[in-house]
Amino acid sequence: MVSLDAHSLSARELNQAIKKAALTGSQITILNPQARHNIAVGILDSCKIDIDGSVGYYAASLMDGPEVNIDGNAGWALGENLMSGKIVLTKDAGASVAASMRGGDIVVGGNAGARAGISMKGGTLLIGGNAGFLTGFMMQKGRIVVCGDVGDAVGDSMYEGVIYVGGDIGSLGADAKIIEPSETDLIELWGLLEQSGINDRPRFRKIVSQKKLYHFDNLERLEMSAV
Repeated sequence: MVSLDAHSLSARELNQAIKKAALTGSQITILNPQARHNIAVGILDSCKIDIDGSVGYYAASLMDGPEVNIDGNAGWALGENLMSGKIVLTKDAGASVAASMRGGDIVVGGNAGARAGISMKGGTLLIGGNAGFLTGFMMQKGRIVVCGDVGDAVGDSMYEGVIYVGGDIGSLGADAKIIEPSETDLIELWGLLEQSGINDRPRFRKIVSQKKLYHFDNLERLEMSAV
C-alpha cells in the first residue's frame, strides 16, 4: 500500500509516483488533492487508487485499467478517454464527464454538468443525480444512465449508443427519439443501480438515434459540392 501527499508534490511528480506504484499493482491513497488538476492521468496498469478529497479538471483521464475512487467533487472532463477500468465519484462532476470514453465504467454519485458523455465511444456512464444540457452530444457508442433529470438537447446528433433518463427531459436534440425500454433493459438497469449503491428504481425512458443524419440526401450533396 502506497500513500502519497499531493500537497507536497507537483502534478508531474505526483503522476510519476502513481505510475511507479501502479507497476506493482499497489493500492494507492492520495491525500490532500486540494482540487488540483490532472491528477492520476495516463495510468495504464491495473491498480486501485483512492483519492481523499475533490479533484480539478481532467482527473483520472487517459487511463487503461485502474479502479479510481474519488471522495469529493470533480472538475471538467473527469475520465476523459477512459479505455478500461472504473471511476467512482461520490459527489458532483463538472462539464464533459466521460468525454470520448471508450470503455470501462464511470459512476457519478451526484449531479453532472453540461455535455456529459460527449462523443462517447463505449463503456457506461452512470449519473446518480441530474445531468446538464447536451448530454450524449455526438455519442457514437456506449450507455449513459441518468437517474434524475436531464437538460435540453439530450442526445443531439448521436449516432449509436443509448441514453436512459429516470426523471424529466428538458428537450431532445437533433435526430434523437424516445422509445420504451424493454423489461430486460429495466432489470439490467436496476441491477446496475443496486451494484452502485443506488436504491431508487426509476421508470427509465430510453433515448436513441433516429438515424436520419447518417446520410446526406442528393440535394445536400449538391449544396456541399458547390461550396
